[in-house]
Amino acid sequence: MSDVSLDQLVGVYVKMYAKKETLDAELKDLEQKMRRVKIAISDEMRETGMETIKTKAGLVYRTVKTTYGTSDWESMHKFILENQLPELLEKRIHQGNMKAYLEEHPEDLPPGLNSNMEYSVTVKRNKNAG
Repeated sequence: MSDVSLDQLVGVYVKMYAKKETLDAELKDLEQKMRRVKIAISDEMRETGMETIKTKAGLVYRTVKTTYGTSDWESMHKFILENQLPELLEKRIHQGNMKAYLEEHPEDLPPGLNSNMEYSVTVKRNKNAG
């Protein structure tokens, strides 16, 4: 292996993780401040009726993003099936449901199914360690 012990590697990892937590908190705070500034800019643009503003510091423009959802999946599913509109759904497999299906039906693999397994390592800080 290497000249560095596993204990040293875990210690370094824990210190790096603590630093990351600090940076994550700082980033979260910065993003919250940026959201407040964007809201103020958007409010000003709405009040003045402007869609695009060019300033010395930069260009600002407002766009509209529309998202769709449903509060009644049963009715939506029925509508999609009745109207043959599968393109209204995204092409992805529900990971938890597929795992459960394969556990119950290990011999019945859906055609074209791909799977990828990878190991991950989780490191937890020892509460007694500094």
